Amino acid sequence: MERTALVTGASSGIGRATAEALVAAGYRVYGTSRKPAAVQAPVAGVEYLPLELESEESIEGLAGTLESVDVLVNNAGESQSGPFEELPGDALRRLFQINVFGPVRLAQLALPGMRERGYGRVVMVGSMLASFPLAYRSSYVASKAAIKGFSNAARHELSPYGVWLTTVEPGSIATGLSERRTVYANPDSPHRRRFETMLAALDRNERAGTPPERVARTILTAIAATRPRQRYAVGSNAPLVFALRRVAPVGLAERLTHRKHNLSI
Repeated sequence: MERTALVTGASSGIGRATAEALVAAGYRVYGTSRKPAAVQAPVAGVEYLPLELESEESIEGLAGTLESVDVLVNNAGESQSGPFEELPGDALRRLFQINVFGPVRLAQLALPGMRERGYGRVVMVGSMLASFPLAYRSSYVASKAAIKGFSNAARHELSPYGVWLTTVEPGSIATGLSERRTVYANPDSPHRRRFETMLAALDRNERAGTPPERVARTILTAIAATRPRQRYAVGSNAPLVFALRRVAPVGLAERLTHRKHNLSI
C-alpha cells in the first residue's frame, strides 16, 4: 500500500532531507513552503504546497490534503534568541504560532483520517534544548518543550487507534538555520556581551553540526517503528548526554550545556 506523507518546511534543511528520504522509501510526498514557486532545485517526486504558519487561513487551506495523509512531519519552525527580559510580546506570540499552535492545528486536521484508517504517524521536530535549556534561548526552548508536551500526552489518546505521535529532538544541526534566526536584544542591553558570546558559540556549533540527512534517517526510523518511542534524539552526542542527564545532578547538566556555549553559570 502506498503511504502518503506531508512534510512542512520541505524547501531546505531537515525538511528537504526528510522529503527526499520519504520519496526514496516509496511514499507519495507533499512538501510545504512559504513560496513553492521559489524552491531552489525542488526534490523530484515532491509536490510542493504553500503554507504560512502565521496564517490560520493558510493552515486551514491544507485541510483537504491532511485528511488523506498517513504521515505528518511537523518540521517548519522559527529559531529565536534574546535576553528573557527583552523579548517583545509580539515576537513571542508569533513564535508560538509558528512553532506550537500551527503544528498542533495541522496535526488536528490530519488525525481524524489517520484514526479512521487505523494507521498514522505524527512526528514533531523539536530540539534537544527542550531537555537542556540554554541562556538567551528561553522562548525557543519553551516552544519546543510545548510541542513535545502535546506529543507526549496525545500519543496516549491516539495509540489505541494505530496512530502514534513522537518527537525527534535534534542537537546542533548544519542547516544554515543560524542565518535565519530572529534576534532580540536592546542596543544598551546589560546582557549584550554574554548574549553575543552565546550566539557566536551557537553559530559555531551549528556550522560543525550533524548533517540534516542524519536527522531525516532518524525521522524515518520513527515512522517505520511499529510502536514509535516517545522521543528520538540525534546529534550533539545525544546518547551520551541523555545518559549523563539521567544520572548526573541537574546543576552539572546546566553547567556543561552553558560551557559548550562559552558561558559560565
